[in-house]
Amino acid sequence: MLKFASICPHPPLLIPSIGKDYFARIKSTARAMNELGNQIKKKEIDTIIIISPHGHVQIDAMSINSAKYLRGDFSQFGDNTSMEIENDIDLGASIKSATDSRDIPIELVGDGISIDYGVMVPLFFLKKHISKSKLVSMAFCYVDYQKHFEFGETIYEIIESVKKNVALVASGDLSHRLTSGAPAGYSPEGKKFDELLIELLEKNKVDEILNLDSTLVEEAGECGLRSIIILLGALSNLKYKFEKLSYEGPFGVGYLVGKFKF
Repeated sequence: MLKFASICPHPPLLIPSIGKDYFARIKSTARAMNELGNQIKKKEIDTIIIISPHGHVQIDAMSINSAKYLRGDFSQFGDNTSMEIENDIDLGASIKSATDSRDIPIELVGDGISIDYGVMVPLFFLKKHISKSKLVSMAFCYVDYQKHFEFGETIYEIIESVKKNVALVASGDLSHRLTSGAPAGYSPEGKKFDELLIELLEKNKVDEILNLDSTLVEEAGECGLRSIIILLGALSNLKYKFEKLSYEGPFGVGYLVGKFKF
């Protein structure tokens, strides 16, 4: 059963040993992530599913990591923090099997593919409150938004068919172009995109999210929209309300933390 759903950003600077002096500039995001952690510990979660834009992303197929143990570290950011968590192989395989007859492209990817920081940053805040839970790590692709939404619908059906309490997390940052010093450079469309997406989430206007102007999305330089669309597909048969816990962009990238009440 789906018991928890959230949108989480993934700046490695949220890890105190990486953020150091910069950590103070994203305290609002850190507080919101800790709030999610406090909420998830009440849900008795058996498995966390995290959808990341930085995993094994392919052009034409979603992916689910099928290794027995999922491992990763922050060495690319000069930090020795590492993670290892047992994979919920059965749940991942069930999701893959259900997509086979629905024309939703997805592949299982195996050993040798580490979990990425898009998974590890949310996991850093959530896993400490549910130490016995397993993980399903998946990545979106670049087929159309409708297929991502249908993928989410399929995920929900499988979650509801198993005797497990499941958390579903859409990992992703919003615009990477909010300021002149932003990673992708500045565009006025960045702020416009972030404000519009948050407004549409709060008003539950899913059709408008699925039909966002492609030029606006491209100009914003986001990395979280497809993760969010998959999550919205999973929630499509539920009555829910989105609550923004935090939004800020001190480094030119939009960090949104939000939860769904259902």
